[in-house]
Amino acid sequence: MILSVIIPTLNEARRLPALIARLRGEASDAEIIIVDGGSTDATVATAGDLGLQVIETAPGRGGQLCAGADAALGDVLFFLHADTDFPAGGLAAIATALDENGDAVGGNFRLLFDGDNEISEWLNGFYARIRRRGVYYGDSGIFVRRRIYETLGGIRPIALMENYGNTICIDQPALTSSSRRFAGRRKWAIIAGWMMIHVLFYLGVPPGWLANCTIHTAAASGPMRRLNAPSLKVRRSRSSRSRNRQYRPPA
Repeated sequence: MILSVIIPTLNEARRLPALIARLRGEASDAEIIIVDGGSTDATVATAGDLGLQVIETAPGRGGQLCAGADAALGDVLFFLHADTDFPAGGLAAIATALDENGDAVGGNFRLLFDGDNEISEWLNGFYARIRRRGVYYGDSGIFVRRRIYETLGGIRPIALMENYGNTICIDQPALTSSSRRFAGRRKWAIIAGWMMIHVLFYLGVPPGWLANCTIHTAAASGPMRRLNAPSLKVRRSRSSRSRNRQYRPPA
């Protein structure tokens, strides 16, 4: 099984080296692809120095993920956010889950948030509750078999809600995501914003407009701007809705 790790970035130069070190510390020959959406810091240069394949495209995570998947060589695609504290054994857990569940189309990880504070603990509980109802998001590390990805037509190249849907779930190890985008926000405001985005999305409001709206209503992790027509630049390394269930690897 060949695993391709696709990481969309926007001004993640500070966080990227630690994440890549974690991934390369796994007993895996996974392909790692960085898809940058217009960083103004040293993200692209840092990725190049790390010997990674870098794709530069227009802003918008949906378009970034599409570009990464198109360039990937693996038969399993793993979409991973750059602000993730990736758990030891995570890549092996993906391989084991898919090997032991031949009918599984893909999955994600149980999600935790960093920070030893009240809002992080509340987020852990909130995401666990919606997860039990079959709702998952890209920050939980979604992986999918390529043949299923292609059959479904891939990820929608839109600026928001590009991977909204259900997946199976790896319960252990859990994936830890940054809580930075929720800093300074009240719980009721988080829930209200979450509900508003979903309702408007279902009513047909353009995702690009919703993405722009989040800039003014939330402390986002980075700019979420309207997706323009894709404009790709590829750099090679300088050195050359499915069933809802949980997977726990054997002890």
